[in-house]
Amino acid sequence: MSEQEAQQENTPVDDKAHIRHELDLGVAEWKRAEPEGETIEDAVEYAFVPHTDGVTYVAMRQSSEPDGTVLVFTPAEWDAFVAGARDGEFDEPW
Repeated sequence: MSEQEAQQENTPVDDKAHIRHELDLGVAEWKRAEPEGETIEDAVEYAFVPHTDGVTYVAMRQSSEPDGTVLVFTPAEWDAFVAGARDGEFDEPW
């Protein structure tokens, strides 16, 4: 195995490192993901964030840690996540 192949094998497939620094999360309009009519103290928040490459990515964070870790999803990843949530893929019991 060449050095380049070894490096590729140890590199995350899609960590979006190449676009993260270009997403302006400071102006993102964060929406809380909580059931209608309910208020959850530590809700997940998400925002649709346009990028200079023409793609609108979806960012997700914990409302209790607005300066903490932000997950970034491509449109296809977000669609798959939403479809899984609608299908009950993430419902308890795990």
